[in-house]
Formats: sequence, C-alpha cells, structure tokens
Amino acid sequence: MPDQSFLEIKNLAIDFATEGGVVEAVKGISFSMARGETLAIVGESGSGKSVTGLALTRLLPEPPAIYKSGEILLDGQDVLKMPANDLRKIRGARIAYIFQEPSTSLNPVFTIRNQIAEAIKLHRPEVRDLDAEVIQYLDLVGIVDPAKRLHDYPHQLSGGMQQRVMIAMALSCQPELLVADEPTTALDVTIQKQIIDQLRELKERVQMAIILITHNFGIIGGIADRVAVMFRGKIVEYGETHTVLSNPQHPYTKALIECIPQPGQKRRRLATIDHEALEAAV
Repeated sequence: MPDQSFLEIKNLAIDFATEGGVVEAVKGISFSMARGETLAIVGESGSGKSVTGLALTRLLPEPPAIYKSGEILLDGQDVLKMPANDLRKIRGARIAYIFQEPSTSLNPVFTIRNQIAEAIKLHRPEVRDLDAEVIQYLDLVGIVDPAKRLHDYPHQLSGGMQQRVMIAMALSCQPELLVADEPTTALDVTIQKQIIDQLRELKERVQMAIILITHNFGIIGGIADRVAVMFRGKIVEYGETHTVLSNPQHPYTKALIECIPQPGQKRRRLATIDHEALEAAV
C-alpha cells in the first residue's frame, strides 16, 4: 500500500455566508494522497471541486468562507491551524496551482520572464541565474525556442502556450503537489490532449503529486491513479480510476460517464442528469 500520510483531508466542511443565508459548499469530505500520486476530482459546476482545491492552502477569503469542521493534514500538520507566515511558505512552494483561464491568471503588463522569475525569487531565493532557470522551465513544458519567448507578453502567446507558461510558473517553485483546476477547459480538443499529456509526462519526470479538478471524465483515464466524484458538496464515489470508469457504482457517476460522447455512438442528444433522483440517492 502507498504511504497516504502526505496529504489527508478529514471530514472537511466549508460554508459560505451570503446575503441570502449560509450556503453549504463542502459537506464533510475525506480523502488521502500519496506522494507522486494523481487524484482526479470530478463533478459538475457547483459540486465543490474548486472550493476543495483552494481550501488546501486556505486561499478562500474568510469571510465569506467558513471552515466549519475537519482537518487538512500536510505531512501531519493541519493547514487549518497554521499561522499566516507558515501558510505563505506552503503556497506555491509546496502546493502550487494552475487554473482554467491562463489569460486572466497572467498579468498582461509584465513579460513572461518577469512573472516566472518573480515566483522563483519568492520561493527559491538561492537561484542566481534567473534567466537560465526560466528558460529551463519553459523548455520543460514544451515552449519552442524558450529564450526568444522571455520578453513576450501574454497577449503574444496562444491559449495553449499561455497555459504552458502557467504550468512552468507553478513548476519553477518545485512544489510537492500541483493543483490543476480545469486546466484544459478554455482550450480546443487538440491542445487539451497536449496539456494532459504534458502533465502526465511532468509527473513522471519530477515525481510530483497532482490533483486534477475537472468536470470531464473523458480526460482522466490516462493520467489519474484515483478519482473522487463530487456531487453537491459530497464525495459520492471514490476509488481507482480504471475501476470507477469500468464499473461505476453511484448513479451520479454513471450519469457523468454516460454524458461522454463515444465514437460511433448514434444519439440525437447527450444523456441528461436527473438531479432530484440523484439527490435522493446521496
């Protein structure tokens, strides 16, 4: 059995205080991860996936976020009890993020070089040759002629290249865990595959754990070791990816997999999800 002590989430519950009342976003979820493992968190919009990912380093603003219960144990230390100084040491350095919209994540008025170098200076002050380090990580994520891209601005890059820059920025901090929140949603299908292949290759090369947050079961088969399926703030199915894909147990998991278009499948419409029936099954 792999060592599960790297990251453990125990009975995590998160509410949001709104003008209309308290919204229960995450409802007592638990899971664990080993070093170097890839976990896919799958569910539709509003299921609590992104809230879970942001909670790992307490990036959710408090208020409106309220951590109602639970523990987030990183090597046995509870993130929810860490002082601000300790949180800053794990954000980026130990747990890094890439998000679905690189065009909004990158600063339009700074060059690619400046944005990646800033992350390196903050988390790895021992690095002396920043340009060489930036070039190394741009090359690692498949940017062609990285030295010529140093002084480009985000608008000069395609969406796929912008996302590769975001991955390079995250990797340059040498994190133990990369949280990839819908990293391919804004990209066309061909680029989606390239990014997922890139993440899989990087996982093997740098021995980094990955949490892949997605609504798309179709992209997890070749990268995720295990999958957690979230529905309305709860994990309704959890297991090895090949087992869940080949023999889903929960009706919500079955409904999500049924929504994946299959080559040669003749269907006028994609399957719909009966939320009321699924709510009763949770």
